[in-house]
Amino acid sequence: MPHSYTSRICGTGSYVPARRVTNEEVSTTFALHDQDVFRVTGIRARYWSEADETCSHLAERAARQALESSGLSSEAMDAILVSTTSPDTPFPSTACALQERLGTRRVAAFDLAASCSGFLYGLSMADAFIRSGQFRNCLVVAAEVKSRFLHVSQPASGLLFGDGAGAAVVTREESSSRHTAAGIMAIQLYSEGACHDLITIPAGGSRHPMSRETIRGHQHSIRLQGGAVYRVAVKRLTEAVRTILHETHTNLSEVKQVITHQANGRMLHTIAKRLGVRQDQLVSIVDQVGNTSSASLPMAVDWAYRQGKFREGDLILLGAFGGGLTWGTALIRW
Repeated sequence: MPHSYTSRICGTGSYVPARRVTNEEVSTTFALHDQDVFRVTGIRARYWSEADETCSHLAERAARQALESSGLSSEAMDAILVSTTSPDTPFPSTACALQERLGTRRVAAFDLAASCSGFLYGLSMADAFIRSGQFRNCLVVAAEVKSRFLHVSQPASGLLFGDGAGAAVVTREESSSRHTAAGIMAIQLYSEGACHDLITIPAGGSRHPMSRETIRGHQHSIRLQGGAVYRVAVKRLTEAVRTILHETHTNLSEVKQVITHQANGRMLHTIAKRLGVRQDQLVSIVDQVGNTSSASLPMAVDWAYRQGKFREGDLILLGAFGGGLTWGTALIRW
């Protein structure tokens, strides 16, 4: 008789670099008033890496915290999935660098790039690996060093982005165990490639290889069409949340915490208002860490868990939206 498996998150972790960058420092760079930065973004500070801090360094710190939280060792991991669009190098993968740092067995390790939705994409892959019976334990990490890709010519992105990492250990549960009700109930992922140019780094790939012209044109920095991204993100993520609630026969009032990508404060509160999310249901850390791209969702989950915002048995709703365009939602029984 074939086994029936479910997966659940059994440990979380997060990490930000030591250097805290306030709005006063950022506003000086972009010739703005620091209160204007907060008014537009809802961000008071963000963290930027030092020159010797890489994506894999941040990933390791978050991963070790998640492993400690889970009670499992790195040797127990069967796969390492790293979401990033700011890797150590184009190749080999940052996941392989993380595997070396952690000193694990020769397990499966690879990167995935779905921008700010990357953690949900990685979580979905880990869930599928575990449900299929291929793996028992997966380490899913999202780590970003976005400060390397900011330029004074692009204030829309320069005000928002910070560096950080978040991680989760996803483990197998036998469907017949006492934890039957716990685990990942549903994950839904989407994309709209026609809008790929709304958030992009124009050069550095095969389309526009690095050249004197691309460097002079600052085409290796993040370009963000803020207004368009805001409108599409609010619409798509609101639709996606309603869809997953409908398809899982879940009422929003049953959800303990709603945790979404920490893009900016205005977007968080607009989505919450449209959905009817209560203030006590909404997790927001964007004011203190900024937009850390794909790392923001697992960082917010880890923060909320350690603050006691939810506990075993609670329903948690996750949502993310980012470049690609990509977006997704997940419903989890903790």
